[in-house]
Amino acid sequence: MDLRTAHPYWLIRNGLLSTYPPLETDLECEVLVIGAGITGALIADAFVAAGVDTVVIDKREVGWGSTSASTALLQYEIDTPLHELAGSFGREFAERCYQACGRAIDLIADLTAGLPDDCGFARAPSLFLARKKSDRPLLEDEFAARRAAGFEVTWLDPEDLAERFGIERSAAILSEKGGRVDAFRLAHRLLDRARSAGARIHDRTKLTDYRVEGGKVIAGTDRGPTIHARHIVFSTGYEATRHLPKDLVDLNATFAVISEPVDPALLWERGSLIWESGSAYLYLRTTDDHRILIGGEDEPSRNPVKRDARLARKTKVLLKKFAKLFPAIPFEPAFAWAGTFGETPDGLPYIGSHPDFPCASFALGFGGNGITYSILAAHLLRDGWLGRENPDKHLFRFDRGSGH
Repeated sequence: MDLRTAHPYWLIRNGLLSTYPPLETDLECEVLVIGAGITGALIADAFVAAGVDTVVIDKREVGWGSTSASTALLQYEIDTPLHELAGSFGREFAERCYQACGRAIDLIADLTAGLPDDCGFARAPSLFLARKKSDRPLLEDEFAARRAAGFEVTWLDPEDLAERFGIERSAAILSEKGGRVDAFRLAHRLLDRARSAGARIHDRTKLTDYRVEGGKVIAGTDRGPTIHARHIVFSTGYEATRHLPKDLVDLNATFAVISEPVDPALLWERGSLIWESGSAYLYLRTTDDHRILIGGEDEPSRNPVKRDARLARKTKVLLKKFAKLFPAIPFEPAFAWAGTFGETPDGLPYIGSHPDFPCASFALGFGGNGITYSILAAHLLRDGWLGRENPDKHLFRFDRGSGH
């Protein structure tokens, strides 16, 4: 599956950060990770740090799938509002999901602090806008739910929004917890560290099949060599959907545009993440080199050719929306791209085992919280492998709808 158009900004900015050889000989390991994007990198880093013999393979160059197209907004907010998630699963379950995502931002902060490169990480507040006046009651319910869950949030009326952000909307929730990162750089830095600690990483190596014999995984590759492992972890994101029941996830296209550098004095308060209510919402962030990234205009799509053909039109719409939101900020587009993402019915990821796949686990961070979900997956799967108890292990399992 073609997960993105040819020229996402992160690839152009970063270039080829590291190189990894294709697989040429048979290997044995404890854990085999399929996918060397940000999810696979986080998982490999966590397993290797715990002393687990780990191999990573990817059919592409490292990070060249969805990771290179990620807009990498780090939010505790899930695509499904907290009060709506509570209506489906109960208040305690919903709050724990949101709180886990809040902790994930802190985990990423700690992770980047331990690397020689901060990977463009910065904490930033998150501004949740009412897209239309009729959405104000939804935001009022959401504000109450978040305050009850212990989040540091501020309610903004139209006057507050206009004064602090120069935005004309009927209401907004400002959350103190949030962040941004360069997911492509982070994936490479983590895999560099994992390799230095003993992980074996091979890109341009495609998994063709796997079977289980005697309680162990035997994985075939398109290069010919075979990998024997005790366990296999699928961190292939949206491409994993071809193997799973179709009702688990819907595939959508999203579109993004990034500007040329902007005078920092012209940017909005604290470089806040900005997103709005409703589906196919608009979202914005800034970068460490003072660019503005705007995305959205999502629509159902499983056809990358049709998705890419819409990029020019979608770019014009995004630029028009930005000009309406911030008429005083110049936006000279530098690069635009499209990507594919998955969306689950409840906005939650799938992390853990599936009955149809023996000796295997999945780390599928579907939705708008892919990176925060991925670091949670890394910790959950590592703890499961080591036999450690993790209080969040039930939150994101495949059968969460059958009881929690």
